[in-house]
Amino acid sequence: MNAFLAIVRRDLSLALRQGSDAAMALMFFVIVVTLFPLGVGPEPGVLERISAGIVWVAALLAAMLSLDRMFQSDYDDGTLELMLLAPAPLELLVLGKCLAHWLTTGLPMLLIAPLLGLFMNMQADAFPVLLATMALGTPVLSLLGGIGAALVLGARRAGALVALLVLPLTIPLLIFGVSAIEAAVTGQSSKAQLLIIGAMLLATLPLAPWATAAALRQAVS
Repeated sequence: MNAFLAIVRRDLSLALRQGSDAAMALMFFVIVVTLFPLGVGPEPGVLERISAGIVWVAALLAAMLSLDRMFQSDYDDGTLELMLLAPAPLELLVLGKCLAHWLTTGLPMLLIAPLLGLFMNMQADAFPVLLATMALGTPVLSLLGGIGAALVLGARRAGALVALLVLPLTIPLLIFGVSAIEAAVTGQSSKAQLLIIGAMLLATLPLAPWATAAALRQAVS
């Protein structure tokens, strides 16, 4: 557990010191959402109808921006080899890096999502469900992204490759995230969709670090 906390503290410290990756993802999230009213027009009914899909698609794309660097600096400076030799399980260290990635990218997007929903004329009744879907869904993005980042480690155009690998895996998350918010807007229950997204999180929590660790061992060997 000490190694897990050390990895989280180290990655948070690096993110705060450099700041560019997390800020870039958050700014991209905001810019993509704010561009849509300029493209489809300021009609409140249209914006309300597409608001859930726009916020979730923008979150998916923004999360992709920093994934390719999740392990790249560790790979370049030899830290990754030390992680493989450490007595702590590599899966636990990978989980720590995914948590740090979520804290620096997913959590800021979660906090600003209601403001962007308000900008898109989303009904206030849907805000709690929007927050719930983002709280359950954005950690899944970091966990799935870790697999993609490990698979493309050292490859050219790693950012594009990560997006091509990870985005198809996030389609169910997008469908149920948007469906939950639209159900809340129409006064229906979102419980089923939230349970499914929660099940996705529970499934990826043990499986994604295991798959990521296997890919990292293959990349280093």
